[in-house]
Amino acid sequence: MIKVGIIGGAGYTAGELIRILLNHPQAELTFVQSGSNGGNLLSDVHTDLLGDTDIKFVAEADFSLIDVAFFCMGHGKSKEFLQKNTIPENVKIIDLSHDFRLKREGNEFVYGLPELNRELIRKSNRIANPGCFATGIQLAVLPLAAAGLIKDELHVNAITGSTGAGQAPSQTSHFSWRNNNVSVYKAFEHQHLGEIGQSFKQLQPNFNFDINFIPVRGNHTRGIFASVYTKFDGSLEEAVKLYQDYYASHPFVFVSQTNPDLKQVVNTNKAIVYLEKHGNKLMILSVTDNLLKGASGQAVQNMNLIFGLEETLGLNLKAVAF
Repeated sequence: MIKVGIIGGAGYTAGELIRILLNHPQAELTFVQSGSNGGNLLSDVHTDLLGDTDIKFVAEADFSLIDVAFFCMGHGKSKEFLQKNTIPENVKIIDLSHDFRLKREGNEFVYGLPELNRELIRKSNRIANPGCFATGIQLAVLPLAAAGLIKDELHVNAITGSTGAGQAPSQTSHFSWRNNNVSVYKAFEHQHLGEIGQSFKQLQPNFNFDINFIPVRGNHTRGIFASVYTKFDGSLEEAVKLYQDYYASHPFVFVSQTNPDLKQVVNTNKAIVYLEKHGNKLMILSVTDNLLKGASGQAVQNMNLIFGLEETLGLNLKAVAF
């Protein structure tokens, strides 16, 4: 049984992790740390857990009790935490922040996109979990990069739910502003662009094209719907086969023959990709749940890999169609 601790347990990603881990057949949730909620029941914050667990938050973490720690803190906080705390070498870390996703000197974290780095993840003790937008966009393009077929700039429009902004309330996540509303933010300069370009260059070393990314705030709660298009010389049939072959060994990515919708993936660790050819352009749609495949579900997928478990264990989550 894998003994698990969560650092920063009050946010949305931590709530999803707790729900998954409480039902994971090979995981034991040993502690959930929160500096502001020590002594409170998990269900006091994550109210949907009422009746599911009597675990209480702890204010301080005891790393001698666990095999793996999930870091669910805000961006910049994980790096700060590691500078202030000594983590035993035998304790594996899966970080859900942005802090260690980019390769830099001294960064021992492996980028945790299983569809890109599965074998590296299996051998690693430190995993940098990808960003939610980054996951969906990369899954739309990885097969092209792996075949060296990105020949021009990429155009990306992706809409995300309000949970992508985190649990702390803000002007743009307030219900009365977000409901029945759509807006663009961080056009062409979103923080996930660095990790996206890094992955494409890993697969296609000569990749040096612009990624024209327009992020959109949606008026729904969860889920990312990304549309990508770029020039492609081959036929639609060739593109579909390329994607089917690439994802054949990856259990959470499905190549759809029909135009997908968001409800097919919400509340699951699935990713659905769909392709159309328009003239000399290939359009790829990618649909994911930002809190699961884009965060906590993928983090558990990485845990399964680093502990030698079946990749899908504990992640048989069902979509809600209506």
